[in-house]
Amino acid sequence: MSDWQNAMVEIQRGAEEILLEDELSAKLKEGKPLKIKAGFDPTAPDLHLGHTVLINKLRTFQQLGHEVIFLIGDFTGMIGDPTGKNVTRKPLTKEDVLANAETYKEQVFKILDPAKTTIRFNSEWMEQLGAAGMIKLAANQTVARMLERDDFKKRYAGGQPIAIHEFLYPLVQGWDSVALQSDVELGGTDQRFNLLMGRELQKSEGQRPQTVLMMPLLEGLDGVQKMSKSLGNYIGITDAPSEMFGKIMSISDVLMWRYYDLLSFKPKPEVDALKQQVADGTNPRDIKIDLAKEIIARFHSDEAAAAAHNEFIQRFQKNAIPDEMPEFEFELGSEGLAIANTLKDAKLVSSTSDAMRMIKQGAVKMDGEKVADTKHRFIAAAQVVLQVGKRKFARITFI
Repeated sequence: MSDWQNAMVEIQRGAEEILLEDELSAKLKEGKPLKIKAGFDPTAPDLHLGHTVLINKLRTFQQLGHEVIFLIGDFTGMIGDPTGKNVTRKPLTKEDVLANAETYKEQVFKILDPAKTTIRFNSEWMEQLGAAGMIKLAANQTVARMLERDDFKKRYAGGQPIAIHEFLYPLVQGWDSVALQSDVELGGTDQRFNLLMGRELQKSEGQRPQTVLMMPLLEGLDGVQKMSKSLGNYIGITDAPSEMFGKIMSISDVLMWRYYDLLSFKPKPEVDALKQQVADGTNPRDIKIDLAKEIIARFHSDEAAAAAHNEFIQRFQKNAIPDEMPEFEFELGSEGLAIANTLKDAKLVSSTSDAMRMIKQGAVKMDGEKVADTKHRFIAAAQVVLQVGKRKFARITFI
């Protein structure tokens, strides 16, 4: 394959959709460095692994020789992005935004090369635009067009309020693309409307429209909801190494491959080889350990990754989980399976009430960790080891 074709393969890895691929191919064929933009509103001081999906893709473009612009939305952060929300988001203060922005700059350079990264703040051009410029910008779109956006449409149909300033958010994000003259903009699948707005505004300003590359939203530890601090299913990139290791080891074997595709820097052929090893009988736990060590080394160090691994092994051995035990396979169904029923069906307890009692006594463990929630439900495909007391074990595969 030619250089641009090889580049396209790397760019497509893990991507959900590229609009339009033919345009991107044409831009790559030109052989010139492209301006690659991704915007982040500093709404919280710390990033989690879900945020890094886009940053990892920026790194790919960076390694291919393109100009990466990490855009901090200090202006848009004060509006509040309504994407995916059924209520108006609370805007942040200028002080909150700037404080969070500083931590972002420190954290992204654990992935991106600082010498090859341009950090910009969209207040640079938005504050210069002024009130008259904002009114002119707002004239580019109609209310009907804004209501095509899924979250606005649902809120309007449900009689929930939509503040006027929320309509400005996609326009401002689109104007960022005009100001930067971006060739490619990256965003999550929930950003489709905003990303395409950039194309429309660039066209109206006589610029070549940017290509839109959408990355999937990374599922959190539950394997269902997108990773989010508010849902508590996240892995923070500032988490302690041992905490990060434990969280990664807790994800399902199915979700592990999703994390490899979106978070690992291993070449795709190497990941494919790991999948084949598991198919040939290698314990998925060993492959998951490699993923945990890679991610911890990225955000901490190789030494921290090795120490976290050793700590995990010691804890695992202390819990004395045997290699041989009864194995069961249960179908989850639409509502999942309650842990009490699972313990009973795996013949680890005599009844669901017995299961509840054992959980309350702290006698039930999952993968070596105590289970405290009597209402815990298994909702995602996974393989876990359940333990009751010191001697009763069962390996459960949920499908």
